[in-house]
Amino acid sequence: MSERAALPRVAGVPFRDRIGTPGTRDAARVLLLGSGELGREVAIEAVRLGAEVIAADRYAGAPAMAVAHRSHVLPMTDPAALRALVEREAPDVIVPEIEQIATSELVALEAEGWTVIPRAESARATMDRERIRRIAAERAHVRTSAFRFVESEGEARSAARDVGFPCVFKAMMSSSGHGMTVLRSEAEIAAAYREASEHGRVPSPRIMIEEFIRFDREVTMLTLRHYDPSGAIATTVMDPIAHVRPGTLYHESWQPERFAAPVEESLRRTATAVTDELGGVGIFGVECFVAGERVYFSEVSPRPHDTGLVTLGSQWNSEFALHARAILGLPYVGPEPTTPAAARVILGTESGWAPSFGGLSRAISPPGVRLFLFGKPQSYRDRRLGVAVARAPTTELARRLADDAARIVEAELRVENPSPSESHPA
Repeated sequence: MSERAALPRVAGVPFRDRIGTPGTRDAARVLLLGSGELGREVAIEAVRLGAEVIAADRYAGAPAMAVAHRSHVLPMTDPAALRALVEREAPDVIVPEIEQIATSELVALEAEGWTVIPRAESARATMDRERIRRIAAERAHVRTSAFRFVESEGEARSAARDVGFPCVFKAMMSSSGHGMTVLRSEAEIAAAYREASEHGRVPSPRIMIEEFIRFDREVTMLTLRHYDPSGAIATTVMDPIAHVRPGTLYHESWQPERFAAPVEESLRRTATAVTDELGGVGIFGVECFVAGERVYFSEVSPRPHDTGLVTLGSQWNSEFALHARAILGLPYVGPEPTTPAAARVILGTESGWAPSFGGLSRAISPPGVRLFLFGKPQSYRDRRLGVAVARAPTTELARRLADDAARIVEAELRVENPSPSESHPA
């Protein structure tokens, strides 16, 4: 411990080059708060680096639980339950992977000496649209769309008129497009306000109303805050990832997306300014709009991003490998060359349990195509059940391959919930 204490430390994460054996007192223990498909890939990469991984979520059988050393089911919005879990497991790092967490308790835990990724205040800010938008606009000084915050349908009507149509109603705490509506007229305000206030990750009468930017492309700038080999903190920005959201939910992404040099430099400056303001270590998904030569900051996730699933094919170190490396205090030198690749999600089409998947042999037959099936115990319409990832000489070909593979896969569901013994055999 004395050797570790002498090493550089950022937001509680020590620079290190040694990791102990899982299950021993020298283990590097990682507690995942949220164990979905993104958490599963982080768990896999952390285990590959020798860490001991504990996966927690609100339901049993979450994807990361299948690859972690241990797992727990608890209501993570319950501060007492969250604290009890942390004190029981005594992790080296606490890694929020979803929005529905008692972030105020994370702030209290960090004040007591526990390490939260990237930092407790950053996790709280990025899970609250108002906090992060004000940080971006007022502290990082990056360009954003016009925005308002309201707490009633009446206030929403007035704010929407101020912002103008079309505009976007967004839940205060959300991800992947949940609780978001694009409005084109006042007639849609009542339904859009209900959607934003009731169907975010945490229901709230307070919502955000945002100017609709007529953008050319929507991109994610994966940005890594990490140690370099000397122990100094560094920021590395990956090649732009473009993505498509029919409606509001993520469906497809590809990397790299090329821009004129001034635009790409503006994207990198925006991503760096926002993440340096947030601090800590780990991967951030910085979402931006590109309209002509203008770059607008949209939002940021302090963890691997769903559009970054494409990096399972495009980067030697995926976003999940980079996140695991950074949160364990291991150094990185980058960025690395990017291979053209694309990802296309496999979505549920109906509700049911224990999905099984057909068409796999045909889906993965083209060279360069891989499938990642998440192992979720339940399906419902538009739930992500897997992703097809393809790499090819061009992003255009990769997109066609990934789209074809995703369309071939068919999910077959049970109507009834399988028994506990059948779901989790001894």
